[in-house]
Amino acid sequence: MPPSAGADPFIAEAGADDPLAISITSGNRVILPEPPRTPEAAMRLIEQFVGQAIVRVGVTRYPAGHGISDPSELSPGLVDPCENIRMGTALFGKVHRIVTHARGAADGSAFTQSLEAWRTGMFEGRYVFGEADPGPLSTAEAELDHDEVPSVTGEDPDPATVPDRTAVQDGEALDPNHAGIRIDLSPIGTGRDP
Repeated sequence: MPPSAGADPFIAEAGADDPLAISITSGNRVILPEPPRTPEAAMRLIEQFVGQAIVRVGVTRYPAGHGISDPSELSPGLVDPCENIRMGTALFGKVHRIVTHARGAADGSAFTQSLEAWRTGMFEGRYVFGEADPGPLSTAEAELDHDEVPSVTGEDPDPATVPDRTAVQDGEALDPNHAGIRIDLSPIGTGRDP
């Protein structure tokens, strides 16, 4: 997914403000436990429901059960804002590449469809998080896609000054749990506008 000027449209559209945010759904039921106040309480709540319900966690609404076979494998990074953003943006990047490759090229609805696939976990009748990563977008797909993802600030960034955060770094695994950070967090807390 192409970067925007200092803010990630994915988090703006699909994320949560609270790093301890947890949503739990089972079928058509929404389970509303008391919101956790500490990371430890959040992890206990996640462990209680993962494997029995769909548990989404943190700033990116990361699917807590993704990539694990036992609740004991859960990482406390799920409720750490930086780690959650790192894992969530990497996994969303994979979802976005799957959607874009399936379409053959990016068009005006690729980002919207990627968000819908992220929210539901399904794309074209398949569990999107379990699908293989099709690899980096072609130059043509990436350029088309850059034009369609809305800039949160309303301004298009200068491509010469914005690093390409979608490219896989040397030695970087395609596994979202081992991916590098993909968004620029430097404006956060500095008093500068993104």
